[in-house]
Amino acid sequence: MAASSAVTDGVAAAALCSVIQRVHQAAERSGRASDRIRIVAVSKTKPVSLIRQVYDAGHRSFGENYVQEIVEKAPQLPEDIEWSFIGNLQSNKVKPLLAGVPNLATVESVDDKKIADRLDRMVASIGRKPLKIYVQVNTSGEESKYGVEPSGCVELAKHVSQECPNLEFCGLMTIGMPDYTSTPENFKTLAKCRSEICEALGIPEEQCELSMGMSGDFELAIEMGSTNVRIGSTIFGAREYPKKN
Repeated sequence: MAASSAVTDGVAAAALCSVIQRVHQAAERSGRASDRIRIVAVSKTKPVSLIRQVYDAGHRSFGENYVQEIVEKAPQLPEDIEWSFIGNLQSNKVKPLLAGVPNLATVESVDDKKIADRLDRMVASIGRKPLKIYVQVNTSGEESKYGVEPSGCVELAKHVSQECPNLEFCGLMTIGMPDYTSTPENFKTLAKCRSEICEALGIPEEQCELSMGMSGDFELAIEMGSTNVRIGSTIFGAREYPKKN
């Protein structure tokens, strides 16, 4: 064990620096300020020690996909981390998530009114500050993906911003196609959804963030307007799933 941890020593921090550089270059190419783009380091399946390494390199924005993982890891790490929950969230997991992670800043995966209402009520009952919310949109039409249909995004965004006083509608999230061939189309769809929502809510487009782009396509996403990129394996290395018997 000691040998393998010595090998990974500093690797994640170096990878983070490389990602930051690539984000700067992509922002430059698209004529945008790189400080307007947030990098969420997605630490799914990774140990606290590796997250700590990236934290010690100065990073503060981290994301997790599973409630059980974030609830286990967050208490072992500094309180000034801004956690994002980016996985599918079931109603019965809302309470353990909010109670277990007081420094949870954002839920990026709200895809129906029911989960929005549940989050809203739970924030109120715990008495914590409003929770930032992204509406997840299924831009690829794949049945395996979560997210509201593009045609339903305005209605859901309106519901979060007008009917959920303990939630703060911040933007839209999508997951591009895994082979990246149709990713530009997915990203264009999300940008179109933003235009429709901003018009419906009467807010400027800068007020509605776009969370799109992961390890394989984040530079393209930035060039297409992303303000929030979710980077996992490029920073932390390949995911480590338990071997099935």
